[in-house]
Amino acid sequence: MACALVPAGIASASPTAQQESGDSQSNAGGSYVESVQHVNDRQKIVNVYAASMDRIVPIQVITPADNSVPRPILYLLNGAGGGEDAATWEYQTDVVDFFQDKNVNVATPVGGRLSYYTDWEKDDPKAGRNKWSTFLGEELPPILSSALGSNGEQALSAISMSGTSVLNLAIEHPGLYNSIAAYSGCAQTSDPMGQQFVRLTTEWIGGVDDVTNMWGPLDSQGWRDHDPLINAEKLRGTPIYMSTGNGLPGFPNDTTLNPRFSDGRASMGNQIIVGGVIEAATNLCTSNMAKRLYELNIPAVVDFRPTGTHSWGYWQDDLHKSWPFVAQSLGL
Repeated sequence: MACALVPAGIASASPTAQQESGDSQSNAGGSYVESVQHVNDRQKIVNVYAASMDRIVPIQVITPADNSVPRPILYLLNGAGGGEDAATWEYQTDVVDFFQDKNVNVATPVGGRLSYYTDWEKDDPKAGRNKWSTFLGEELPPILSSALGSNGEQALSAISMSGTSVLNLAIEHPGLYNSIAAYSGCAQTSDPMGQQFVRLTTEWIGGVDDVTNMWGPLDSQGWRDHDPLINAEKLRGTPIYMSTGNGLPGFPNDTTLNPRFSDGRASMGNQIIVGGVIEAATNLCTSNMAKRLYELNIPAVVDFRPTGTHSWGYWQDDLHKSWPFVAQSLGL
């Protein structure tokens, strides 16, 4: 059930996609639009040079239904794969169809696998150079806003690994986002459970050599600085939406009625067993964060679903259910 805590697809460009030169003017510390690939009349890929990471980051964009006036931007982040695999909003959900009649730019960066979309203290042999907080919070917004003719209003939504990121990004860049939405994320990172969750994502599943390259030694100040549970006070003033299942299989997303099982996009056994365990953990994380926000008298909307595994069917549902909240924050 959803409760208000108020105490008191995006298609990849084909080889034939039209391409044009980007604005050569540098912006935000040397970052700039390198090129734009037009996929169709409503989708494009804006290739942005990220000076902080010295790489091109493709930004998949769904443009507004009516672009006659400046529109806001919803940044929609992928999970642990960073959009570099098949676990993407484009491939796994109805995101393109859902936004066909909505007057908002939807922007999804491609990249950041296993990065937690944060600034790493050191480069990693597997994860490379990650300065995602700098890129997403400082370099990209003015560049993309100009490229899309945005009105400057922006929100941020994400899943799983990035459900932690949206909270940290809002903390590190206060006032940047009209609202944030975290689906099946884990807010805590510096306590033993939070650290194990981060290590599960980066080292054990992803193969990152050394997670301490991210925020320094375990239990150091760097981990506490990136723990939204500890730093929840800094979220005051940012509209917050969180959602989570409890790990128990639900209908229809954990049954044969889920089309992802029949077309090969997902495995029922893996989703129910592994996804069930992971979602049970995110349920505890979300409960802890909701309690902390309540204690601080910081309003939030939290949807504790009665069932649900850590999987795309639920995140598609979450996107649909949270859209009125996000749209209102953007003035739509």
